[in-house]
Amino acid sequence: MTDRLRVSPAEAAFRAELLGVLPHLRAFARGLSGRPDFADDLVQEALIKAWTARERYTPGTNMRAWTFAILRNHYLSELRKSRRQTDLDEGTAERLLVMEADQESPLHLGDMETALQKLAPERREAVLLVGASGFSYEEAAEIAGCPIGTMKSRVARARGDLARLLDGDPEQAGTKTRRPG
Repeated sequence: MTDRLRVSPAEAAFRAELLGVLPHLRAFARGLSGRPDFADDLVQEALIKAWTARERYTPGTNMRAWTFAILRNHYLSELRKSRRQTDLDEGTAERLLVMEADQESPLHLGDMETALQKLAPERREAVLLVGASGFSYEEAAEIAGCPIGTMKSRVARARGDLARLLDGDPEQAGTKTRRPG
């Protein structure tokens, strides 16, 4: 085996730790984007960026928080890029893609996913980081680059919005059209 193909013990440890956060990255990406295909692309790109920047990672620190920040930043870059490239009106697209809800059916995971996608992006991100991914408010605030009080507020508002949306009261929920908090 040539020296180019050998992996150092530090790289092997980094790889193992990176692979350990993969399921969490996938869940976070799917929650952020609402599209499994786009989420897979986000995760793949985040893994590539993490591997490329592995020298900047400090072993023993929080790999999940570090990779979530990479994924989040890439997601935001992709959103900015897609907004510049699209001529499609968001309202029109939403009307084309939304199905009428069956009020008689029980709550399913799909209902939660749909409700999550109706939240303002900052609130959705906050509730995914704290509620679904298990980060502390401090860790989530660091990942999102905001004060801890802002993170707590976003999570509280997102939880309230989700409760209203799942109860069938979208008018009272702070959805994408309202100013995020």
